[in-house]
Amino acid sequence: MNSPVENERRAWIAREEQAERLIPLVGGLYRNRGVVTSIHGRRLIGLSSIDLIKAHKFARQAGAEALSLDASTAVLEALTVLQPGPASLDIARLHDGYVQRGDGMTLVDHLRGELAEILVIDDAAPGTPKDVVLYGFGRIGRLLARLLISHAGSEAGLRLRAIVVRQGSDDDLEKRASLLRRDSVHGPFAGTLTVDHESNTILANGTLIQVIYSNDPATVDYEAYGIHDAIVVDNTGRWRDREGLEQHLSAKGVARVLLTAPGKGDVKNIVHGINHGDILPSDRVLSAASCTTNAITPVLAALDEAYGIVRGHVETVHSYTNDQNLIDNFHKGSRRGRSAALNMVITETGAAKAVAKALPQLSGKLTGSAIRVPTPDVSLAILNLRLDRPAQRDELNGYLRAVSLHSKLRQQIDYIESPEVVSTDFVGSHRAGIVDGLATIADGEDVVVYVWYDNEFGYSCQVVRVIEQMAGTHPTVLPQRLDVTLETVRV
Repeated sequence: MNSPVENERRAWIAREEQAERLIPLVGGLYRNRGVVTSIHGRRLIGLSSIDLIKAHKFARQAGAEALSLDASTAVLEALTVLQPGPASLDIARLHDGYVQRGDGMTLVDHLRGELAEILVIDDAAPGTPKDVVLYGFGRIGRLLARLLISHAGSEAGLRLRAIVVRQGSDDDLEKRASLLRRDSVHGPFAGTLTVDHESNTILANGTLIQVIYSNDPATVDYEAYGIHDAIVVDNTGRWRDREGLEQHLSAKGVARVLLTAPGKGDVKNIVHGINHGDILPSDRVLSAASCTTNAITPVLAALDEAYGIVRGHVETVHSYTNDQNLIDNFHKGSRRGRSAALNMVITETGAAKAVAKALPQLSGKLTGSAIRVPTPDVSLAILNLRLDRPAQRDELNGYLRAVSLHSKLRQQIDYIESPEVVSTDFVGSHRAGIVDGLATIADGEDVVVYVWYDNEFGYSCQVVRVIEQMAGTHPTVLPQRLDVTLETVRV
């Protein structure tokens, strides 16, 4: 008779073996069909067996039921039989739908009905990838590069073609590649990099990236490198109004421009999940707003829909950025000249006002301020709100939990309940913001909601979603999102 210790060891080995069998299923669907699989928003592509096991259990932290490896295997095998077209498929939601509405059908037959809109003929012609250029290669630029390279496994979609920078030294190309390869916050690049000095390129996991040196966005000839109708993503923040950003449109091979900072004037600020539907084919210059605006706007939208927001104040506890000084030195901004590594620095933020560009109904209702703190990444937004209708803590948390799992905002909002989490636990989050349920305070109409966000990686994921929307390559998300309301939560 085996001991409990031996039984647990054998059970773990069995789970590992089962998770290992999922890897080719996940990879095959992505490479061959352009299908991105996830479990409650946790992407499965490229995960190790251990990470797959963790992804299956993560839902428990949000108060939901964990998906078993057996159930996941069954869904993935059924999808392999059906061979759907490009889409983003939530394995957990597909399985839940089968349990609730299967009505004696086989899993394959049930999914055939659920996924009818993306079941395609096998010999259908693949789509054409959309060229993307990164203008600037700082913190956000390099994370966008990592994301775009990781998304390049299917034939259609976004294709990173070039980065444009000012040459900083004779060994500039090697240094750029090294910064892409190693990151003190986000860890090593997942793959291989090869530098070709003769052609001035970086080969990253099969993606050939042309490095172009220029000080003038209007004079770059992208067509000379075979780049056409590209979306240029300006990560420099040097130009934030329409006139400055339109300089990119004078370059050969550029179709549209996206700014990774709040746009000024009449430049549309897009928060994916909220107002991405406002993007028109005629919009040639757009902004992806700021990391803070992306983090708080979806949560505010959900709360406003359920309870109504009368007014509020947003306090951001924000990791320091390259805009600040390591040690005391001159800075054109107030207080930002003091050492970022040694001080908490009170500073301004336009995020609260910027929310109104995506949610006009909140115009004039929010104020905001920020405190920069000595951490390199992950920030915290504290939403102090007066609601139109009273809220109870458990009900409010239950509503936000349901929104994170089932609603149209489930790619933007995450939810967690853990007494031990701290900022570094959210490094690498794909969501725009993560509600910390245990920190919620509710006293009638007055509530305080805490929202963590990876101001680098989580924001970069939102930027990629906007690029996909501009390019017309954002995958169909199935199952369809549920209409989550307070009434459905109460039921």
